[in-house]
Amino acid sequence: MRMAQLPVMIAGGGIGGLAMALTLHQIGVPCIVFEAVRQLRPLGVGINLQPNAVRELFDLGVGAADLDRIGMPAKEWALVGLNGNDIYAEPRGLEAGYRWPQYSAHRGRLQILLYEKVLERIGADAVRPGHRVTGYRNNADGTVTARVEGAEGISSEETGVLLIGADGLHSAVRAQMHPGQPPIRWGGAIMWRGVSPGIPIRTGASFVGFGTHRQRLVFYPISPADPETGLAAINWIAEVTVDPSEGWQKHGWFKPVAIDSFIHHFEGWTYDWLDVPALIRRAEIAYENPMIDRDPVPTWQDDRVALIGDAAHVMYPTGSNGASQAIVDARVLGAMLVEHGPTREALEAYDAKLCGPMSELVLRNRGAGPFGLLNMVDERCGGEFDDIDAVVPAEERARFMAGYKRAAGFAVETLNNAPPTIAADNRAGTEA
Repeated sequence: MRMAQLPVMIAGGGIGGLAMALTLHQIGVPCIVFEAVRQLRPLGVGINLQPNAVRELFDLGVGAADLDRIGMPAKEWALVGLNGNDIYAEPRGLEAGYRWPQYSAHRGRLQILLYEKVLERIGADAVRPGHRVTGYRNNADGTVTARVEGAEGISSEETGVLLIGADGLHSAVRAQMHPGQPPIRWGGAIMWRGVSPGIPIRTGASFVGFGTHRQRLVFYPISPADPETGLAAINWIAEVTVDPSEGWQKHGWFKPVAIDSFIHHFEGWTYDWLDVPALIRRAEIAYENPMIDRDPVPTWQDDRVALIGDAAHVMYPTGSNGASQAIVDARVLGAMLVEHGPTREALEAYDAKLCGPMSELVLRNRGAGPFGLLNMVDERCGGEFDDIDAVVPAEERARFMAGYKRAAGFAVETLNNAPPTIAADNRAGTEA
């Protein structure tokens, strides 16, 4: 078999891996996805898709009608004080002048949407559930071989032209690429997540955060309000920070827990504009996970192997751009394949473009990301105020937020004026 006929192998069928598969199909490169889970199900809670990622999905033919089925366009991002007064609020998506909307969506339903698109466009054999990539070998003939463990524990080897590690936080591909990497890093924050029926506030499609770095709540709707009941699906994240010196002592990094195990942290958070305990208690299930990331690595590439998504840059979710960046990773890598073909040079160009800036973003998010404004307010007035300008002047607030958006890659003028990552009808070159 000629090298050009070999597929690009993708380790992981999450959002990044499936976006990579759709991109490869779009540019004419055969691929196969190895997914450890035997049956993909719409698990998880809410995420935000920033306009830079929605642009890429639209260019992939995943349009507004598709995204409207699994979420809703966001209109506002707001931080408020403990007495409900605004600290900072700005429009989002189309309301902010972007050419593309921002979406608040259910993570699992987005994954299933992309999975169905892959099966529809590439075929039923494009994804192999129940198959986990456990390692790889770069070969002298310019190919790469993946070690794959099947559902029954049977190991095999698969050879392709490239291997893309999209296998998330516990990436086996990254572990082999960087065997000396430090362990998962926990900074002391514990998050509990859930989805509850509730009445949307403010614009009806607002992302709202309040509290401090020690304790805060974020919530936003991920569905339109029902016309009869007025209730929407409200995604919420409740968070407290504790002393991390002894490390994470509980089993697992993401698991369902009883609401009574953590609700005491928020029992007093009852306001005339929001009853936090009531909102949390209406959830059918809650998930606990520590806020974690990994120290950046110097490269995401090893010969014909590259990392994308959380395997490359798992980061604190303080900027709501983890899933968005996984999609952007796939598209940037696709653009490099268009330019260089399915070659090591394409992976080198991708690594040179994104590894440095995204490593900086990982570190920036450790500093609370855009929620750093809450910390400023808490330090200066304890979180309650009548006039925010007397606490943090408007110019200081605007400067803080502009810096974050530049770093995260979705400053409005820059994004609106940028050419498509992959121009229509572009195809990847091939190797002899």
